[in-house]
Amino acid sequence: MDAAHKLDFQLGPISIDMIEENLYLGGLAAAKNQETLKKYNITHILTIDICPLPRNITEQKNLVTKFIQLSDQPKEDLLSYFDETDLFIKEGMAKGSVLVHCYFGVSRSATVVIAHIMKKHQLNYYEAFEKVKSKRKIVFPNLGFVYQLKLYKEMAYNIDTNNMQYKIYKLVLASDRVRKAKILPQEFHNVIKPDPDVQQTKPEPTVYRCRQCRRVLATESNRLVHQNGAENCKEIYFVEPIAWMNVTQTVEGKLKCPKCSSKLGSFSWNSGCQCPCGATVAPAFYLTPSKVDFCDVIKNIETTC
Repeated sequence: MDAAHKLDFQLGPISIDMIEENLYLGGLAAAKNQETLKKYNITHILTIDICPLPRNITEQKNLVTKFIQLSDQPKEDLLSYFDETDLFIKEGMAKGSVLVHCYFGVSRSATVVIAHIMKKHQLNYYEAFEKVKSKRKIVFPNLGFVYQLKLYKEMAYNIDTNNMQYKIYKLVLASDRVRKAKILPQEFHNVIKPDPDVQQTKPEPTVYRCRQCRRVLATESNRLVHQNGAENCKEIYFVEPIAWMNVTQTVEGKLKCPKCSSKLGSFSWNSGCQCPCGATVAPAFYLTPSKVDFCDVIKNIETTC
């Protein structure tokens, strides 16, 4: 048997492969085996798993370790870690050798390594996947991770929180958690955007106001557009969830102006909403165009509507 794939009777085969010089991809058995770490001169270990490595590994003075707690499920958010995992890998390769691992070294850790290869060599997902697979035959990211890798390429290999598809991606993940918990878990509260009616240091030039009382409800950057044929649909204004909506403790409901209580629209984390154009948007937070005005502002002072 190949020395890089020998058997550990508690964890199964010790599996480790060199993807590039100073970069290794493997399973948990390899990360926990002292002889293996010494043989491949591993100085940095990146763990993507449910449990961290034991202290007899993490507390070694000659090892730098990083742990990301994450299961191998399509709706787990690995994408949001890509920038920091890429930095850890680059720093580790510059100082020694890096082992990236999950339990089997097939999906989670392979995804992180593929993301690094994509960014380093400016490759798309398929090119990077084949490059990694040529070194480790068993790599097979789950479909959710594949989507995340493709989105990473669309964002030019950097997490862009203003990217429309990234915003929608995060909302879909949050929706899945709401479906299970019936409330929005604390770790997803960052999808709730600040109230634009509160004084901003750099207010946006265009906003949506309540037609009844003129309160600012949303900004143009809060808008989540969808296509109606070749054009952006304007039948309903779908927006990001905003602080004034109070949508963290319930699955669905009506949206009312926080100042005058006028009915503005509705929201649904789970079932979403079907737009008059025929598109289904889920989750959905929408303002009815007849209830709001789209205005130009300067420092949150209305100029034209």
